[in-house]
Amino acid sequence: MSDQLVAVISAGASGIGLVIAEALCDRGYAPFILDVDANQVVAVCDRFGAHSAVTCDVSDPGQVDAAFKQFWQQHARVDLLVNNAGIAGPQGALETLDVAEWQRTIETDLNSLFYVTRHVIPDMKARREGVIINMSSNAGLSGCPHRSPYVAAKWGSIGLAKTWAMELGPWNIRVNALCPGSVSGPRIDGVIARDAAARDIDPDEIRRVYQRQSSLRQFTDPGDIAAMVCFLAGPAGKNISGQAIALDGHTESLTNWQDP
Repeated sequence: MSDQLVAVISAGASGIGLVIAEALCDRGYAPFILDVDANQVVAVCDRFGAHSAVTCDVSDPGQVDAAFKQFWQQHARVDLLVNNAGIAGPQGALETLDVAEWQRTIETDLNSLFYVTRHVIPDMKARREGVIINMSSNAGLSGCPHRSPYVAAKWGSIGLAKTWAMELGPWNIRVNALCPGSVSGPRIDGVIARDAAARDIDPDEIRRVYQRQSSLRQFTDPGDIAAMVCFLAGPAGKNISGQAIALDGHTESLTNWQDP
């Protein structure tokens, strides 16, 4: 075991999480990734090292416990936790939503933060330093129609970040929430496709609406999110805690629909 900085990243084997892991690796961190996709975990281990990732569904507290048992066999410290795991959840009017899908979204997008974070706090407290970042959304700041379970979880992740910042601040542990807007990549493409199907309109129209919600008329790049994670984890972020930081090109409105 060494004194190398260590970052734990949930859902870090692809998408935004992988971009974050790559950026942190470039800054000297050893990444430890929890991801539900076993094939992607193998690819990550090939990329970052044999013990850099473990298959884990963070919505299952038993799997999280097992993953951290393995983690502490390999590492003596954890400097940064990025609670990145999340799913889009069902889309549709509240009265049409399936209970099981609601519960799955809350388990993955909100409860997983508790299941994972409780494992890193004792070490951070003992060393009197650490950084925790919850991946929220601008939907957690403004709401979003037809996305009730996702919005509930993302508002909750902000509340947890603010509460944990108060609770852990005396140990010099900083906690913040990041709130991206629509992020370029396969995930937003899927959200757009499902939203278009629910509304029975062309996906390109949905995409234009999503882009109009940003003053800059563009989606957020995953690299921008990774850069903010590195900023908050580094010395320049030493006095930033308890914040919900938007990375959305200034969202004007999430409710500017004119329904057909």
